[in-house]
Amino acid sequence: MTPPAATAAVRPRSRPRRRGVNWRRRLGLSLIAALLTVVGILCLPLFRRAYNDLNLPLSYAGIIRQQAAEKHLDPALVAAVIYTETKFDSRPSVAGAEGLMQILPQTAEFLARRSGATTFRVSDLENPAVNITYGSYYLRYLLNEYGGNEVVALAAYNGGETNVNRWLDAARGAGKTFTVWRIPFPQTQAYVLKVMQAQRDYRKTYASQLGYQ
Repeated sequence: MTPPAATAAVRPRSRPRRRGVNWRRRLGLSLIAALLTVVGILCLPLFRRAYNDLNLPLSYAGIIRQQAAEKHLDPALVAAVIYTETKFDSRPSVAGAEGLMQILPQTAEFLARRSGATTFRVSDLENPAVNITYGSYYLRYLLNEYGGNEVVALAAYNGGETNVNRWLDAARGAGKTFTVWRIPFPQTQAYVLKVMQAQRDYRKTYASQLGYQ
């Protein structure tokens, strides 16, 4: 006789949902996210400052503002020249230029005579205040020489007045307007472009420190 059919398989009991655990987990994740947001907001100025210190440093803002005001210069231009020359890390160059704004001794002596300074010594260029004073004076002198044209003045700051005068004469002879793209020295052209970009960056990033606000 055929044995009776086996009893139907019993379904395994489903585990009760751990609603309490899931709720606590979600709450914990939400609290962590909120905490990270708060920390991020609080630390953002510190991160931004650290980033700027590494990528767009600024020191001696008070001296820059003072000299820019006295020489009728854009303070961001002074800061941009310092950044391009030394990134605010004063050191002598291979060519013998000194200090934050990399002023050659013969240029400094010329500026000292022109400004009426009687106690100037080349070693004074190691002093940041003196260096920024002479560098700002030189920028003002070059802007006056070239009719306020920043491109030409910056080209002269880097490439020298003799070269710039020759380039200007060549441009006039060819009936062309002298622009940054007509600078024949790649190094000087790159220098001028870098200063102009840094000038915009300093004006935007350090508006309050440089006196725009």
